[in-house]
Amino acid sequence: MTQEALAPFRVPASARPADDPPPLPYLDDPEDRAHGGLDITLEAYLASAAMREAGTAPLRLAQSSFPTVYWTVAQMVAHHASNGCNLETGDLIDSGTVSGPERSSWGSLLELTARGSEPIALPSGEKRGFIEDGDEIIFRGFCAKAGYPRIGFGECRAIVLPAQ
Repeated sequence: MTQEALAPFRVPASARPADDPPPLPYLDDPEDRAHGGLDITLEAYLASAAMREAGTAPLRLAQSSFPTVYWTVAQMVAHHASNGCNLETGDLIDSGTVSGPERSSWGSLLELTARGSEPIALPSGEKRGFIEDGDEIIFRGFCAKAGYPRIGFGECRAIVLPAQ
């Protein structure tokens, strides 16, 4: 994805709590604070084996927004590279779980199920407090804004296999 394609989806970096210490000087930049956020919608889905066999669509577990992350992409890259990492074009960097303030935007099944104590009901009648063997997990990301073409980042999906 090019900088130009993402330009319409730039937003201010998320505000830090007032009682948090400011970022170290090498991670703080007025331009990054003003335009360092990226308005990317992130979604997580789950489809059990029974759901797939029945042709049931995956259940969306969460939809969050990337601007809620604590660090901007520029800050993540600067911190990563400043520690001596040989960061190169094409390398992938993961932000980790992106959870928003509302329950529907919590990006972790541990958060959504209160560490497994409040299981989620699946359309198949099954319940999940934790991911199980045979479950398919799907992650999707996209930028969407009126007047601009939707930009998709594709999806990442995998079926959890039993331990060997």
